[in-house]
Amino acid sequence: MAGKQVVLITGGNTGIGYETVKALYQSSTAYDILIGSRSIEKGNAAVSSLEKESPNSSSTLSVVQVDLTSDESIERAVAVIKDQHGKLDVCINNAGGSFDRELQAGRLSIREAFNASWDLNVTGTQVLTTLVMPLLLKSSNARLLFITSGTSTLAGTERFDHPTYARLNASPAAGWPKDESTIQVVSYKSAKTGLNMLMREWHKLTKNDGVKVWAISPGFLATGLGGVGAETLKKMGAQDPEVGGIFIRDVVQGMRDDDQGKVVGPSVVQPW
Repeated sequence: MAGKQVVLITGGNTGIGYETVKALYQSSTAYDILIGSRSIEKGNAAVSSLEKESPNSSSTLSVVQVDLTSDESIERAVAVIKDQHGKLDVCINNAGGSFDRELQAGRLSIREAFNASWDLNVTGTQVLTTLVMPLLLKSSNARLLFITSGTSTLAGTERFDHPTYARLNASPAAGWPKDESTIQVVSYKSAKTGLNMLMREWHKLTKNDGVKVWAISPGFLATGLGGVGAETLKKMGAQDPEVGGIFIRDVVQGMRDDDQGKVVGPSVVQPW
């Protein structure tokens, strides 16, 4: 009998990452789930919470300490996975962040905010993906997922037919500086657009190796991303992060295999 599939989820201790871990952990399919977390303590807290919530799961949970802004941390994490498992079946590049509010609050300069956003969302993801690829290629059913955003679509910047798009794409009144209430998430949006191209490159690079690759746009979810607060986001129409976790699990379990190399949402293929 084949062993359990080994699944790594970066940023798996919170938000959409945590909900993805939970969805997989509660699945009837057994997995070895590796929770990638910058903090061992927060990762262990997530494990304890999940084990209490689903005590009869056939899957296993463990924590891998990894900070995507540190090459040394990534190298150590990959070495741990190699030593303990010898392969990786699914890599879910979920860890990311937005630094635009830090910029708006004056806590980061423009350069600092943009560098932080691209370093975490794109560069760190590229380093990790490159280093785990030899382990993925040992799998007979390798899957590589990049968690992107509905704000990453260039075509979407021309949409005004939905309240969320209307809010994101509205042009502020003339004058400078712009009102602070204007939604500006430029570093985050541009980094996630870059992540989409990163996905396309990995799809091309590993197509003949049989690696299945997607970018996942899980929808407008009430997470802690951006420091706005989950309750505020819910008032703006955001769904529970659990919805995103279930969708990502569905992709892992083969329900969107016809859409490889694309940005997939729960009910759509997101336009570029």
